[in-house]
Amino acid sequence: MEYKNILTTCTYCGCGCNFYLENLDGSLTGTIPCKTSPVNEGKLCIKGWNAHEFVQSDQRLTSPLIRREGKLVPVSWEEALDYTASELSSIRSEHGPDSLAFLASAKATNEENFLFQKFVRAGVGTNNIDHCARL
Repeated sequence: MEYKNILTTCTYCGCGCNFYLENLDGSLTGTIPCKTSPVNEGKLCIKGWNAHEFVQSDQRLTSPLIRREGKLVPVSWEEALDYTASELSSIRSEHGPDSLAFLASAKATNEENFLFQKFVRAGVGTNNIDHCARL
């Protein structure tokens, strides 16, 4: 039996809390807060305490999907990104930049969300951006 703790950063929001994932024989079994983390100081929210559960879910996507003939089929990241860029460009060209809207994520860091809004406003040319944590 092999047991180890792996220090990581929580993916549930942009705060950046640290914790240890308990790993027993290659499977994640639990979460332990990192007491030396300056962000969360050894505390975790309910989502952080259970962050290990989704990693091994059999419902988790393992590759990008594109709908073809009514069915979702796995494709490479390159193909998925090319397809997405092409579709967004086509919609923007045909209907204008304000025909597009974007939703940022609390699971991304503040820096990633900043870059995303810069892309939306400066790159795409629309202010149609919102965030899932805005109340």
